[in-house]
Amino acid sequence: MVSFTRDGFPIIEAEAKVTYELAQGATWHRFFEGLRQAKVLANRCPSCQRVLVPPRGFCPRCFVEMDEWVELPQEGVLVGWCLTEMGYFGQPTEPPFVTGVVNLDGADCGFIHLVGGIDLSEEAAVRKAVRNGMRVKVIWNTEKRGCIMDIRHFTPMG
Repeated sequence: MVSFTRDGFPIIEAEAKVTYELAQGATWHRFFEGLRQAKVLANRCPSCQRVLVPPRGFCPRCFVEMDEWVELPQEGVLVGWCLTEMGYFGQPTEPPFVTGVVNLDGADCGFIHLVGGIDLSEEAAVRKAVRNGMRVKVIWNTEKRGCIMDIRHFTPMG
């Protein structure tokens, strides 16, 4: 089926898949190697002392190199979340799933990842199980490849 714009031009629907490689660089390489060892690594700014995870090569506030590394605890506080029920290109898993922003203990910024270990069968169950301010902890995948999905998800504590 062909559709047209208001100006009478045809609209062609197409799907494009682009394969690419991304060079990690030294900072991301060290972070991912930490994940492979079931460690969450961050770095601390020598100027403002903020601890950032995922780590950065330089502090986005102070513009100084960040070369001090720290290992963070694998627990934190959920500060925001979103239930995804529809599929989209590049999603981390099949819906439904919950994506959350976690402030790991000792970090000064949020870490975005999946929240799991909860009943996703209906929206009311998710709203009951997931709430801002709840404590969560890392659940690791058994097989680690040195990528962000080495962390399977964060799960509620208690």
